[in-house]
Amino acid sequence: MKELVYFDRHLNHERSQMPRIFPTPRHQNMGFYITGLGSDKPFSAHAVNHIPDLAYWGSSNGQFYPRYTYRAPSAGDDLFSTAEEAADHERIDNITDAALLDYQSTYGDAVTKDDVFYYVYGLLHSTAYREQFAADLKKSLPRIPKVRDFRGFAEAGRRLAGLHINYESVKPYAALDETVTGSPDTDPTELYRVVKMKVRSKQDKSTIIYNSRVTLSNIPEEAYRYQLGARSAIEWIIDRYQVKQDKASGIVNDPNDWSDDPRYIIDLLKKIVTVSVETVRIVDALPALDILK
Repeated sequence: MKELVYFDRHLNHERSQMPRIFPTPRHQNMGFYITGLGSDKPFSAHAVNHIPDLAYWGSSNGQFYPRYTYRAPSAGDDLFSTAEEAADHERIDNITDAALLDYQSTYGDAVTKDDVFYYVYGLLHSTAYREQFAADLKKSLPRIPKVRDFRGFAEAGRRLAGLHINYESVKPYAALDETVTGSPDTDPTELYRVVKMKVRSKQDKSTIIYNSRVTLSNIPEEAYRYQLGARSAIEWIIDRYQVKQDKASGIVNDPNDWSDDPRYIIDLLKKIVTVSVETVRIVDALPALDILK
């Protein structure tokens, strides 16, 4: 779920390295976020191209691996200027030349730095990798072995990153059935307004009750296999896209205000089903974890 953030050193208690990763809105970047050490959540990795929430998985913390970092020039003479506001930033490739040469020595000169990055992302989705190194992933950062089918993992990682970053651009899952009851003249803004979605039951997650008028059914069981932390991607959407009010401040967080398109949330839900099904298919088709000695 995307939210607006007021990213400023005077308002944010701790921004860590984020000013070097996303220094300004016009500096594009991407990376993947993994569960933190000692987390109570299952190991997960997810690619994003915006500032990630520290509590990305709902609780505890995590580690973000950006494709690039930016080096800011010195701040100007103005007492109130900062390096973040300077005109130009130098983009630094986080895949070092030494790392590239190491992979090229094993897999050939055609390997690029992007290949190495996506290889890591693909490998981190391997069920065999997560099972074999489950204990290590709880107490240390992932160690990346070299496997026989480098290209297979790199291409899978590239497709996975494309799906996960561009989730709003994929096609809605075509096999879903959208059922609408009541007057056909209802204003779309009211018809597709969300208060709190829910699955039909714990035993039957093939149907989501979107609101009192709209239901989505025929959700494939395999879609729920795509997990981000302790929940499926679909369940994250159900949880996050609901109207909530903060008890202390009284501030209301209404996801219906995010877009002028009244169908945005229901179409997003359909797209997440597509992303989930395609992710499961790619992961199931990953090469064997044949680690080179």
